[in-house]
Amino acid sequence: MSVTVTAIVSSAVVGAVGLVTLHLLGRRSARTLAWLAPVTAVVAVVVGVVATSQRMFLSSHDLGVVLVVCASAGFVAVGVGLLLSRRIDQIERHSRQLAEDQARAEEAERTRRELVAWVSHDLRTPLAGMRAMTEALEDGVATDPERYHRQLRTEVDRLTGMVDDLFELSRINAGALNLFRERISLTDVVGDVVAATAPLADVRGVTLSAEVDSGSGDTISADERELRRAITNLVSNAIRHTPHDGTVNVIASVVNGTATVTVTDACGGIPDADLGRIFEAGFRGDQARTPDPDGGAGLGLAIVQGIVTAHSGIVRVRNVSGGCCFEVVIPASVGPAVSPATNPASS
Repeated sequence: MSVTVTAIVSSAVVGAVGLVTLHLLGRRSARTLAWLAPVTAVVAVVVGVVATSQRMFLSSHDLGVVLVVCASAGFVAVGVGLLLSRRIDQIERHSRQLAEDQARAEEAERTRRELVAWVSHDLRTPLAGMRAMTEALEDGVATDPERYHRQLRTEVDRLTGMVDDLFELSRINAGALNLFRERISLTDVVGDVVAATAPLADVRGVTLSAEVDSGSGDTISADERELRRAITNLVSNAIRHTPHDGTVNVIASVVNGTATVTVTDACGGIPDADLGRIFEAGFRGDQARTPDPDGGAGLGLAIVQGIVTAHSGIVRVRNVSGGCCFEVVIPASVGPAVSPATNPASS
């Protein structure tokens, strides 16, 4: 066998082994593949040189020199390959990060467009009604001016609530929601929420019940105003979606340093397709987008999630028999608490 054939055959065998290995590792990281490719090429050259050296009947000294040179060059080439593979791995990580950031940005933009469309729709309907009522009052054709004035006041209050929700959500999204923690009673917070939402429950014919397990104490470190707002949003939402003669149950407890508040309604359950979007700003799961006279722009649950997240907690929802259950879980003690006297919310 000639020297040329020997070199070709020996190098081809190593190259074939490398190709098979690359195929088997096809799903590995780019760093592994980038390292294996130059190593295969270097080993193929070294094996070819060694094989041809054996065929050329070199002296032991010359053969040793060839082997040392090949080994040295091989180590250097492998080292360079490893350095290049690290760089490629960094590029791959950056590419994945950029792809994830782009996906998040696209999702945020989609949510923003939907929110603008939904809020615009929810504003257009009451504003059109208010315009019609004011024109009727101005033209003196209103059959019941007092009723028109009451309705105008109701619509103004509802629009004010929508603006407040938008402002709160903008603070959350901008990271400007600064909590003023203090030692508060979870029993008092739940009691205040129940008292504030009881009139809505009475109008809707919904039974509202509350239970607080204070066996291990109910004092937690939280922003009272923000936490009350989050729980109020959950309870109000549950009441609005519970049919007449239904029941909304609020259960709170503090166990092992964790405060938990659950709100269970009788809404009939949330479609599985909507569960993953239930906390999106403006999402109601109602394609018709018919404004609820007692509701807002569908921002309540998004605000709940923002407030709970700011308290280092989580909020989740699951379907239960006949309805759904929202659960808020926050640490009972996080960060330094402030006294009520230094809390601007209490002034």
